[in-house]
Amino acid sequence: MTLGERITSIDSWLLDKVFQPLADRLPDRLSPFDVGMSLQLGSILMTAVVIAGVFFMSGMTAISDMLYNVLGWVLYLTFFIGTARMRVLVKVGQANPLRYLLLSLRVLSIGFMAYKLYEAVSAPAIFAMIVWPDACSSVVFAAGLYFISCQPPSPWRQTRKQSRMQPAFVRSGSGF
Repeated sequence: MTLGERITSIDSWLLDKVFQPLADRLPDRLSPFDVGMSLQLGSILMTAVVIAGVFFMSGMTAISDMLYNVLGWVLYLTFFIGTARMRVLVKVGQANPLRYLLLSLRVLSIGFMAYKLYEAVSAPAIFAMIVWPDACSSVVFAAGLYFISCQPPSPWRQTRKQSRMQPAFVRSGSGF
């Protein structure tokens, strides 16, 4: 098995064994796509707070250094808007095309998340106020990608839930 196949199998395992069961347990009014987009928005806002915090803590002298961070944040925002427009591709009862479209981005986000968590653990205490929210933002971003890639609940789930709620004599046809 090549390295790429191993990485793909780990991604599939995370999606199928961790996030899809969570998505299946969501209330009916929430779709996995909605939860993922909410997590993405939370990550964008958390990243904006981190960027503003660094900007104000540095005495507003590092404008040229902050330009890189702001441009990265704009890419996050652009990705969010683009993903929101792809919502029409995710249809109930059909395979989620975003599962395959976001494969490489999910793998990259796991790598960046691991790096950010390592950076947060190994950072000096004085930087903890900045690096930990940034690491949490990476975790939220990756979780959002996985929820966006989950299958939406199928229509049979609704009928199965309703049949479990009916008394046994009504389901068997021997009702009144």
